[in-house]
Amino acid sequence: MADYFGNSNMNGLLAAMMQPVRRKIFVSYHHGNDQAYYDGFSRFFHDQYEAVFDNSLDRGIDSDNAQYVMQRIRDKHITGTSCTVVLIGAQTHQRKYVDWEIKATLDKQHGLVGIVLPNHQKTNDGKIVVPERFHCNVCTRYASFEHWDNLTAQRLTQMVNAATNLSKALIDNPFDIKQRNG
Repeated sequence: MADYFGNSNMNGLLAAMMQPVRRKIFVSYHHGNDQAYYDGFSRFFHDQYEAVFDNSLDRGIDSDNAQYVMQRIRDKHITGTSCTVVLIGAQTHQRKYVDWEIKATLDKQHGLVGIVLPNHQKTNDGKIVVPERFHCNVCTRYASFEHWDNLTAQRLTQMVNAATNLSKALIDNPFDIKQRNG
């Protein structure tokens, strides 16, 4: 059925305009161990977020030049997003590209959120092991985290919104990038 102006697509156009804009987030994770969690995260939050991920930087950027790789991370993956979600598994804290992605996120002054996966590692005194750069920002309250089992669409939305609105003065990005895994 055509509208007043003879456009039969007007209802479709109005429906598209009324759809909420999906916020773009970058998801950082250890591809070797946590791909299944990323896949589940992506499926569950697909309608809510446009998840951007690195497509395995180990293979995607063929260079040993750390500054070049950092520039590629910023330009190709972090730019255009508002928040990075770090999936924190057993070996995430050891991965240099996760550290580099967190650094690039902080350099761009984007939000930073962590999701503690069921396979996470703990210290002898029961503390969750997270990447050091992420930990520094939890201490300043720039970054926050939630456990996988407690994650809901509403909770993630609250965390991402809060993370993108925090004072950039809380960012703690003090040390050089991790040079190797482990």
